[in-house]
Amino acid sequence: MSASRYQPWLHRLALSTACVAMVTVVFGALTTSKNAGMAFENWPNSDEYTMVTYPWLRDFGRNWNKFLEHGHRLAGMLIGMWSIALVMVTFRLESRRWVRGLSIAILLGVICQGILGGYRVLLDERGLAMLHGAFAALVFSLMATMAVVTSQGWLNAAESKGAGVGLLKALAMATVGLLAVQYLLGGFIRHRGTGLHEHLGMGIVAYMMVWVNAIVVQRCSQVWLRRSAWTLVALTTAQVLLGVGAWFFKYGFAPLGIVAVAESVQQLLMRTVHTVFGILVFMTAVVHAVRVVRVGHFLHSDEVPFSLTDRTPDALTAGGAS
Repeated sequence: MSASRYQPWLHRLALSTACVAMVTVVFGALTTSKNAGMAFENWPNSDEYTMVTYPWLRDFGRNWNKFLEHGHRLAGMLIGMWSIALVMVTFRLESRRWVRGLSIAILLGVICQGILGGYRVLLDERGLAMLHGAFAALVFSLMATMAVVTSQGWLNAAESKGAGVGLLKALAMATVGLLAVQYLLGGFIRHRGTGLHEHLGMGIVAYMMVWVNAIVVQRCSQVWLRRSAWTLVALTTAQVLLGVGAWFFKYGFAPLGIVAVAESVQQLLMRTVHTVFGILVFMTAVVHAVRVVRVGHFLHSDEVPFSLTDRTPDALTAGGAS
């Protein structure tokens, strides 16, 4: 096919890959929040059963640790097969070699994730669990990037008119970097119980950077970029509120009558949603940076950097990967 031809089915498959991966992420986050990572002491088998013959549904309501851990393993197997399909369809429909390479990178990332998860069990190593969680954000972001580069918006960017986006690139990359550090610090809290104050401090800095990025992008004429920038603001704001909620249920908050109860359902769910949103925030920052790089590739350096007309922020719309 032509490098500029839109392939809707490939784009849909790329989007579905990210969605299926989110199931794996949710099960993994629940497993960590429930401290169920060692529900089984062996891998890839689960107790005396193979991966596919284990009576998984039997544990529902009876043994939540095994239900969550094996569910995470099954979801991992599913995303592995989905990633293989993505590579096959990409090589069939996509002529851009770097996009083909990206599909292979996604498959290799999924394989590495599976191996990391397996050795986390075999070695009973919390450090590998933390690495497993951090690498998940990277692989998920690659999947979202695949959805972006196969989208109609990616091709439409070739027709963009406007100027160089050097400042936007710098802000986008800085935002990704700060959010990556913030996500890693969150992993230290979940797996090591350390770094709380560093996480809070970096959270303030990262949140300010997200707003600065969006405000600067708002002066750019590219709606595609404004959407992803303000979507990032919305997700990050929700993440801050979830972090406050996780704090309340972890340590209690007397003015609201919230009492901290270890391993309570509220605590489990709040920590899990906070973790999942952390990955979504990082992914959205990566998507925005990729969009900025794409637009900048087609703009001429002698054009005006930004429109000087003030703009009212557009209503927040789904910016994600499409």
